[in-house]
Amino acid sequence: MLKNFNYLKRGNPRQNKHRINQDIKAKEVRLFAPDGSLIGVKPIYDAMRMAELKKLDLVEIVPNSNPPVCRIIDYGKFLYEIQKKEKNQKKTQVQQILKEIRFKWRTDTHDFNFKVKHAREFIEDGNKVKASILFRGREMMHTDIGKELLEKFIEAMKDIAKLDQNYRLDGKNMYVILSPIKGLKKPKPTDEQSPIEKEEKTPISYLN
Repeated sequence: MLKNFNYLKRGNPRQNKHRINQDIKAKEVRLFAPDGSLIGVKPIYDAMRMAELKKLDLVEIVPNSNPPVCRIIDYGKFLYEIQKKEKNQKKTQVQQILKEIRFKWRTDTHDFNFKVKHAREFIEDGNKVKASILFRGREMMHTDIGKELLEKFIEAMKDIAKLDQNYRLDGKNMYVILSPIKGLKKPKPTDEQSPIEKEEKTPISYLN
C-alpha cells in the first residue's frame, strides 16, 4: 500500500478543474514527468506512487484520451500558471465594437474633418467604424455624391484602417465599414495638429 498518501488528496474534488491523485479513475495513464518529458503508459498505482515519492500531485491533463494523459506536478502551481495565462490573454484581447459615423449627403470640409477625427479615434481604440449617409426624398437621385463622399472618407482613413465591407445601399442608407489594420498601435498624445485639422475649413462642392 502507498504510505502517507492522504496528503495527495488535496482540495475539494468538486471545486478542482482537473481530476487529481485518488480522484483519477483510470486503471492506467500516459504519464509525463514534472519537466514535461514522457515516462510512458503506467498503471495508476505506479503513477500515484511516483507522485508520492516526489511529494507532488498526479494531475489528469487530458481525460478524454485513451489512456488519459497525466502529469506529475504541483497542482497549486499548475492552477496558478493557468490563471496567469488566462489573465494575460484577456489583457491582449480587444473587445471590438462597431461605432457609427453619420454624414449628410452634402457635408462641408469642417464637418467632414471633425467626423474623420472621431472615426480615427475609434479605429485607434481597436473598434470598427461604420460610415453612413442617409438620403431623404429627392436626395436619392444623388447617391453618386454620397459614394464620392465615402470614397473621400476611406482615403482619409487608409493609413490606419482597411475596408471591411464595401459600399452598401440599404433602403435610403448608404454605408461602408472599416476595421483597424492588423498590428495598429494607438499613437501617443501629441500637441501637433493632424494634417486634417490643418485643412482650411471650406465647403466641399459636389455639384456644378
